[in-house]
Amino acid sequence: MSVLVVTGTCTGVGKTIVTAALAALAAARGAAVAVVKPGQTGAAPGEPGDLDDVRRLAGVADLHEYARFPDPLSPAAAARHAGLPPLRLTDAAERVHALAESRDLVLVEGAGGLLVRYDDEGTTVADLARWLGAAAVVVARPDLGTLNHTALTLEAMAHRGVQPAGVVIGEWPEKPDLAMRSNVRDLETIAARPLAGAFPAGAGSLEPAEFLLAAHAALAPPFGGTFDPAVFRADHDPLT
Repeated sequence: MSVLVVTGTCTGVGKTIVTAALAALAAARGAAVAVVKPGQTGAAPGEPGDLDDVRRLAGVADLHEYARFPDPLSPAAAARHAGLPPLRLTDAAERVHALAESRDLVLVEGAGGLLVRYDDEGTTVADLARWLGAAAVVVARPDLGTLNHTALTLEAMAHRGVQPAGVVIGEWPEKPDLAMRSNVRDLETIAARPLAGAFPAGAGSLEPAEFLLAAHAALAPPFGGTFDPAVFRADHDPLT
């Protein structure tokens, strides 16, 4: 059994797409995969959430959401605004542990960035990853500003005892600008390891069969894909 957390440098970076891709590749290998979204914000009861995107793209049905708040805020703020009790990540950790006993892989997608608060005490997905003993995939933007956000995220993970599983660019455009192309080398320097993947912009709109092919090409071999960071760097780094 294995648990892997998917977090990001900020909101809207492509965490759900990366989560769906990890699930799709694991399921294609015959693994029993569960996907957990501990706290869904910005979706009212009955409305589609991130797990619906995972189901559509990856074809995985073993999906678990522990709390939902209608406002597009941090889980802590969304709970306060809705007059609902916050999600207790200690409870979520116990439920994920129970899932992991009978699954080959449990993927846990956080809300927003690594240090987004889930309650007024300041509990974050970094705490959840530490309690689970899980490494975390960091999903980053490619554009200007991502180097600082990624460095801060990785530094916070190290400070909290969370092992990085790799940095993945969540949305790589067809025509990257100079800053994006320069950031490829610098992201690897910050992470002290090659990139673990890069997803083409618009991957979330693909049909499931196309998405599986895209996931295979966009994620590195440790995750079941064929992404080669050296080739990606050579294709895009303006200094190569």
